[in-house]
Amino acid sequence: MATAQQLNTQFGINKRLRFSDDAPVKGMPPDSRPAGSLGAASGLIIAEIDNAQATASLCLQGAHLMSWRPKNQAVPVVWLSRDAKLAAGKSIRGGAPVCWPWFGAHAIESGFPGHGYARTVPWQVIESGSEPDGATRLTLRLVESEKTRAQWPHASKLDLTVIVGETLRMELTTENTGATDFVISEALHTYLQIGDIGAVRVTGLDGCDYWDKVGSSTLRKQQRAITFSGETDRVYINTSAECVIEDGKLKRRIHVAKSGSLSTVVWTPWAEKAGKMGDMGQPEGWREMLCVESANAIENVVKVAAGARHTLIVEYRAEPVQ
Repeated sequence: MATAQQLNTQFGINKRLRFSDDAPVKGMPPDSRPAGSLGAASGLIIAEIDNAQATASLCLQGAHLMSWRPKNQAVPVVWLSRDAKLAAGKSIRGGAPVCWPWFGAHAIESGFPGHGYARTVPWQVIESGSEPDGATRLTLRLVESEKTRAQWPHASKLDLTVIVGETLRMELTTENTGATDFVISEALHTYLQIGDIGAVRVTGLDGCDYWDKVGSSTLRKQQRAITFSGETDRVYINTSAECVIEDGKLKRRIHVAKSGSLSTVVWTPWAEKAGKMGDMGQPEGWREMLCVESANAIENVVKVAAGARHTLIVEYRAEPVQ
């Protein structure tokens, strides 16, 4: 794999995009950054974006966007745990993990990793550039290996394009390069920064059916806005609706608009489950995050025909509320 210096030579953009193995996570206040170096101890390379509109950090392992803060926001919009651990082959708590080529547990092989392997394997940078409005674009491709092919024996390419500006746009493209069709489930498992989980609500899913995954899996229908008073794990199905997180404490709304996605996952672990995880940012880091994930899961898995592509697109935007 390329070194940080090689990546800077080929893909760096002045001071707006650079690659490093020893830098803090941009877009986060110093007291919120994960402890320890991101460099030699982890062996991971971080892409750092700092343009006129926003800052962001992305780990090349997993093509994992770790943080995003528009410069008109005092705190990040994408949440990263204070206790996030950066290590080769391990997922990172927070940011926007890429769940692919399956979401949740593998249908047959219990030993395969939950949410697929894409978030824990190397990706390579294949393109970078600047958008006409000044946003920064970065495209990565999953690196296949004997280990990944043992779990996914289908000829395919997986690319993620991230466009960082006042809005954050992510495009996850699956290409079937083989001669037979295959089926995927997927998600951009995005953790969003909020003031307090007990004081936010999510709109846009009123009337939608969802699978309630807390306890025994049950099909329910959403009534009115979503509010939170305990562990929540729901897969809303057959919906491409835009969602809005209304956050009175931080006085902002976070808009989550998507295409190529018919499932939306809403998740908060609450105190007991967060305590067992060990990397949620103790004692109550879980109160400052909410996952609203753009996905294709359960009834909404995607058949990708031979020679075809499927792209899941999501765009995040924060606006102030007085």
